[in-house]
Amino acid sequence: MTGSSSAQQLPDLARVVLRPVRGHHAFEACVEQLATAIRLGVHPHGTTLPPERELAQRLHVSRATVREAIIALRTAGMVETRRGRGGGSVVTYSPRRPRARARAAKSPSAEILASWLDSLTFRRIVEPGAVATAAGLDLADDQRAMLTTAYDAVTRAAGSAAHRQADSRFHLAFASVTGSPSIIEAVTRVQAALHDMLMQIPVYDVNIGHSNSQHEGILQAVLDGRVERARQTMEEHCDDTAALLRGLLG
Repeated sequence: MTGSSSAQQLPDLARVVLRPVRGHHAFEACVEQLATAIRLGVHPHGTTLPPERELAQRLHVSRATVREAIIALRTAGMVETRRGRGGGSVVTYSPRRPRARARAAKSPSAEILASWLDSLTFRRIVEPGAVATAAGLDLADDQRAMLTTAYDAVTRAAGSAAHRQADSRFHLAFASVTGSPSIIEAVTRVQAALHDMLMQIPVYDVNIGHSNSQHEGILQAVLDGRVERARQTMEEHCDDTAALLRGLLG
């Protein structure tokens, strides 16, 4: 199962990650949310974004604002617009291998590093709480199936870039089943920061294997309704990832 096909089996993620825009900067907020959804693989390479009307309804903005945001994404090379039957805004963004991106990218500034490290601290609070909340719910069969599908997608993802996006979708899936807009927004934010950090370091097979094992423990704890076990396993997962990033990013 590829990262792209698995995302198509998780349509609810797109619905919950794209949320009503707040404040007066509608254009910028639309670009941020759509770009984040694309980078995290909620809308993976080769898939088509929802129609402008649907996006406008989700984001609570005008279709003109959505159109302007899509133009910005197209200018940035993240989507291309295809005309005619079956057309639309098709995602062209495909994450480069982390090692290649690390070589090409400039070293992050001290300000960015400080923001990233703060995100790791925030994540340690947010994501354990999210899975604990999910574990305490009476999950419907389709929610349980969605979480299992998200886990399977991570374990079967081919290549480091596809694995990174599948990993993001796995974490977002738990936020989505809580039904809490605040939890979903917080997890999306920390996953976006985590994505940027992980793209700066090499991929280690031993770390991926360890991470997948923890993912299995988190999934099983949630499906079994073991609230504290879900929280504890996610805390360990967050701590291990944070230790790796702090060591390599300084």
